[in-house]
Amino acid sequence: MKATFILKIFLLIQILLIQGVVLADQMIIPAPPKIKASSYLVMDFHSGKLLIEENIDQKLPPASLTKIMTVYVVANELKNGNISLEDEVLISEKAWRTEGSRMFIEVGKKVRLNDLLHGVIIQSGNDASVALAEYVSGAEDVFADLMNKHAERLGMKNTNFVNSTGLPHADHYTTARDLAILAQAYIRDYPDVYKMNSIREFTYNKIKQHNRNKLLWRDRSVDGIKTGHTEAAGYCLVASAERDEMRLISVVMGTDGVNARAKASQALLNYSYRFYETHKLYSSGDLITSVKIWKADNEKINLGLNQDIYITLPRGQYDKLEPVVEIDKQIIAPVEQGEQKGMLNIKLANETLTTVPLLALESVSEGSLVNRLKDEVHLLFQ
Repeated sequence: MKATFILKIFLLIQILLIQGVVLADQMIIPAPPKIKASSYLVMDFHSGKLLIEENIDQKLPPASLTKIMTVYVVANELKNGNISLEDEVLISEKAWRTEGSRMFIEVGKKVRLNDLLHGVIIQSGNDASVALAEYVSGAEDVFADLMNKHAERLGMKNTNFVNSTGLPHADHYTTARDLAILAQAYIRDYPDVYKMNSIREFTYNKIKQHNRNKLLWRDRSVDGIKTGHTEAAGYCLVASAERDEMRLISVVMGTDGVNARAKASQALLNYSYRFYETHKLYSSGDLITSVKIWKADNEKINLGLNQDIYITLPRGQYDKLEPVVEIDKQIIAPVEQGEQKGMLNIKLANETLTTVPLLALESVSEGSLVNRLKDEVHLLFQ
């Protein structure tokens, strides 16, 4: 009787241990925090994966989040050598009179472009935004057209800009998804300019103003990006943080206060870092496989990637990733470098997380007449 009881206890322990292994093996991810906002998301910078999303394609007024694109366009002009940080910009009356947040530049005076850029990024100066727009394009409406051209190029499908400041206009709108796309491009394309977003204060004309992004004081991993507020837009914040080489971008639009947008953004970032991780699986140019090539002097052709591959997945699941290669049935010379000849699928528990093309890493020309004829015979009987 006692032996039977002990045996049952032993078996029960074994069952619990087995179940414990299973439960530990399956990361339980709770629902993300509910945010009182019109629209919000979190996106991984490297993989582009959306970890949280709510109404992300709803067209909304962006207020001063507009200035992310204003700075992006200016950074592009700097990179192309069309303007310089040391340029002296003459301030027009229109720029001086622009309402809303201000850098306090003065009409008729010249201001270094570098100072104006700081005035836009840190102080959110509408006057500085107009001054930069006029300097780059001659007029603000022309600059707005340039902003839209960049938005189209980046794939921002539900965005239209009519000014450089974000001041209210019926035809001036964007979405959380489009802002995440823009933020990703900004950080990737112009990292030197992006560094200015982490500066907490800037003094111009003996007037010190603080960066409106409260997360710069609350979270050392946060290094940007931009706040915005109008009565129509509510309180908005696009933030970015980097922890252990994992960079996230959060977008929060339409909250009801300065603290609300900061708390919402912090909650979304903390949740995403707690339950997800990002890994770089491959680098551009990596060899994935070598396969048979027909009608060539070479026996094989090398297939690989032309891009870095990142994966964002629930924490603790990295070791369970499975790369699956699919190769074209017959690869026949000639093949040009960069031609797609297969696919690489990254799977987790039979779910495909991402699919990327496998490309020829080198060109392979036709082989000798003998090799071509020999392979022709082989192919006939395949």
